[in-house]
Amino acid sequence: MNNITIAELFDLEHTIAADYLKGFTYPWEALKGISKLIIEIGSRLDLGEYDNPSENVWIHKTAKVFPSAYIGSPCIIGAETEVRHCAFIRGSAIIGKNCVVGNSAELKNVIIFDNVQTPHYNYVGDSILGYKSHMGAGSITSNVKSDKTNVVIKSDGESIETGIKKIGAMLGDYVEVGCNSVLNPGTIVGRNSNIYPTSCVRGVVPENSIYKTGGVIVSKKHN
Repeated sequence: MNNITIAELFDLEHTIAADYLKGFTYPWEALKGISKLIIEIGSRLDLGEYDNPSENVWIHKTAKVFPSAYIGSPCIIGAETEVRHCAFIRGSAIIGKNCVVGNSAELKNVIIFDNVQTPHYNYVGDSILGYKSHMGAGSITSNVKSDKTNVVIKSDGESIETGIKKIGAMLGDYVEVGCNSVLNPGTIVGRNSNIYPTSCVRGVVPENSIYKTGGVIVSKKHN
């Protein structure tokens, strides 16, 4: 299952959480420690560059946060990022540089790499979104199974028992998720892949692929 490792999914040059992520093999292993990580990183940030408007919340001075947005603790928001009207950042969120968190988008327990967009009515929970990944309008990460059992990652006929109840989606760098798609618990999308609008995705989508209507997956290099 090398195709679903942190090393295969992400360029760690594009996140403040790089050193932390290097300590794990698979991305979901990093979810439990996000809150603690934010507090550790935040305590070392230069307050000449970051505002600290409330306990364990750090917002870069060049970021634009609209008045109606809610920023829960702990949280770090990077340079030039825009958090739009009625965005709901519940906490445990690392949001990188040049990102967009849009109108009524909700984020919780996430690592958002630089240049990521969740611009319109998205829910992103217990997830990691790689560099320049994009969530189309209304697309969401479902992070709890309907039977409330632990999430199992399935790929190439193999299964990994995570021992974790809440896992959303792991999107590699440059992933494009089409509008109104649902990424089921434990979904992993490899780098440079595209998800068709209104898809219901589960399992692993390989890198450089297109996930089409009905769950058909084709390689980009064959198109």
